[in-house]
Amino acid sequence: MFDKLEADIVVMQETKIQRKDLQDDMVLVPGWDVYFSLPKHKKGYSGVAIYTRPSKCCPIRAEEGLTGVLCPPNSSVKFRDLPPDQQIGGYPKPGQLSSAVDEPTLDSEGRCVILEFPAFVLIGVYSPATRDETRTEFREAWIDALDVRVRNLVAMGKQVFLCGDLNIIRSELDTAGLAEQLRREAISLDDFFSRPARRFFNQLVFGGRVIGERDEGREEPVLWDICREFHPSRTGMYTCWETRKNARPGNFGSRIDYVLCSSGIKDWFVDSNIQEGLLGSDHCPVYATLDDTVSRDGVKVHLLDVMNPEGMFKDGQRLQEWSPKNLLPTSAKLIPEFDKRRSIRDMFFKKPAPSSQSNNPLTSTSGSRDTSTPADDASGTPSTTGLANRSQSVPEPQPPSSQTSTSSTPFATAPQQNPVTPKRQAETVSASSRPQKRGKVTLISKESSKSSSGPTQRSLMGFFKPKTPEAGQNKEKDSSTHNDPTPTQSDALLEEEEFAPQNKNDAGEPVGTPDPEGWPGDHSKAESWSKLLGKRTVPKCEHGEDCQILTTKKAGVNCGKSSRPPQTSPAQTVATQHILICFPSFLHIAANIHLSLGRSFFSCSRPLGPTGRKEEGTAFRCGTFIWSSDWNGRQ
Repeated sequence: MFDKLEADIVVMQETKIQRKDLQDDMVLVPGWDVYFSLPKHKKGYSGVAIYTRPSKCCPIRAEEGLTGVLCPPNSSVKFRDLPPDQQIGGYPKPGQLSSAVDEPTLDSEGRCVILEFPAFVLIGVYSPATRDETRTEFREAWIDALDVRVRNLVAMGKQVFLCGDLNIIRSELDTAGLAEQLRREAISLDDFFSRPARRFFNQLVFGGRVIGERDEGREEPVLWDICREFHPSRTGMYTCWETRKNARPGNFGSRIDYVLCSSGIKDWFVDSNIQEGLLGSDHCPVYATLDDTVSRDGVKVHLLDVMNPEGMFKDGQRLQEWSPKNLLPTSAKLIPEFDKRRSIRDMFFKKPAPSSQSNNPLTSTSGSRDTSTPADDASGTPSTTGLANRSQSVPEPQPPSSQTSTSSTPFATAPQQNPVTPKRQAETVSASSRPQKRGKVTLISKESSKSSSGPTQRSLMGFFKPKTPEAGQNKEKDSSTHNDPTPTQSDALLEEEEFAPQNKNDAGEPVGTPDPEGWPGDHSKAESWSKLLGKRTVPKCEHGEDCQILTTKKAGVNCGKSSRPPQTSPAQTVATQHILICFPSFLHIAANIHLSLGRSFFSCSRPLGPTGRKEEGTAFRCGTFIWSSDWNGRQ
């Protein structure tokens, strides 16, 4: 993933994990460091992670949370109470937060990670979304704390880079179907921009639309919308789509993910855009690219010089190598489960440290062993570094040769004394002499069937085979069977596949054969059963494609009703048919549930178009609508 993004800093939101869920492939990523903010109480909820590439950028401070009331790992001192040289700063002061929500609660959901580089302060956030009225107070309090922290940092003279999922639509260009939303909610455009979250955002960024007078303490904007600055009039630049409606192919979405920066570093960026082609989420990445050389205090400097601690780079050239000693206390690599560990990939691809020569006879013989096997050198096959180092420390026994037999080292004769090879050969011979398990089970099955008296029970597959073979064939089979008194595996398998009974009458016909006039020979009855239990076919839409089945969700008589689940895959279709065959009463139960609990309907399975409505004569979702109760098609 990191190779595809081609970035040096990656900020992720909504990780939905807890500390116990962290795994090696999340923390021990080769060439990357990572900082997490995880929820303290709720499981599988929110979460923010920032990955940095130490070879290009190394933070000097790191914190979790907006208010500074959390503590670093293995410490009881809050971030805001640390010595000044260890603080990032900008913490909310008494009286700046007007909400009744306390600060520990605001930082308990894992919604913010803050890293400070010499160049700027990076804030990665995942803002609360508008779900219901119970979360309104928390959402507004969290946004207020974010606004205060950003403005305080800028007032200190620090540059700020804010990015993440803000869950806020900034302007008319940043959402599809705005007119329909205003009509449905019966509000005006001014009311839309006057909502607290949107009003906060437009007062924070330059060029934001603010209705009426600005709020106290927010008289001036402090951040630039970098992506919009590079594409000021671009429409359809959305970053989030509703998956339930499959709205992404038709680009019916909203822009709620942003990269913002303060005025002092605005000219450092050379490009910013969205990556709508990268799939895997209901959001798409947003990126911003920094120039290689930037202007700082009127002086041109290399970007690497100001993105790393002092003395690590000079004029873009590395002076000091990064080491684990440079890890900050909040780095996930210092969590006890991952501390002083490395990934398996590093074990094989990282160059080993040069080992000094010793007087150990095993070590000294490794060189003579390498020189005594010219066949390996002539093969030309490259060897992995990790494996080569391993062969030096743990020498493997070699078969005797003309060169090793004349060597004076004791290790040269070790393969002759090692009994491993004869033991393996003995195991191979004994394994090959064992009888096959399947043949043994098959013969036992035949003997038990011969010893049983009376007609054998027919299996379910026997009803779908030809009812009675001809008498001549049975007699030939009997004669061939009696001529060979030794039962063979092929005969036993043949009898099992044919499901032939062992007892026969004088005419050579099997005893216990069902009436030829009854089921399964009666095709009319079989057809009636297949109509009753057959797979239900779905209707076709105007495009000639299979419709999808949905359940009503809007308020009304059909709200919140359950329905027959859609058949989304062949595996699910087979499972449904199997249940219907084994339990015919399921149809009656399902019908009762359908009639008493709700209604489902069929509609076109194509995604919504750019208008967000059903269309006619286009490649997007058509107007096909059929109630499931009105459709009786089966195959």
